[in-house]
Amino acid sequence: MSSSLSVRASADLRGRPAGLLVFTTDAVPGHRIVSVKGLVRGNTIRARHIGNDILAALRTIVGGEISEYTKMLAESREQALDRMRAEALSRGANAIVGVRFTTSTVMANAAEILAYGTAVVLAPEEDASR
Repeated sequence: MSSSLSVRASADLRGRPAGLLVFTTDAVPGHRIVSVKGLVRGNTIRARHIGNDILAALRTIVGGEISEYTKMLAESREQALDRMRAEALSRGANAIVGVRFTTSTVMANAAEILAYGTAVVLAPEEDASR
């Protein structure tokens, strides 16, 4: 198993990597980027469950949220984020900036969720009034 894959797998087993800040912005107010560690990403591919598909089909008739899919997608996003965080930590980063999500269809009943961003080392900006 390659080192990046083992980092991603171990992130799933250890729980969420702690001590890493994640931002959708490219800059962090009050901080400066000291070092750029590079692109990091985490992904997961999920297939729908036949039982959930039946319930979803019924819900499309009567309307309302399809909670089974909502839960599955929320769990998938968290797993992709966890894997991205683990990769950033393995590179020595303390933050990820410019985080984005994307999805794609892999096959008829499966989709990929990808989280990606730039791993960086942040440091507090010096107070200009000193």
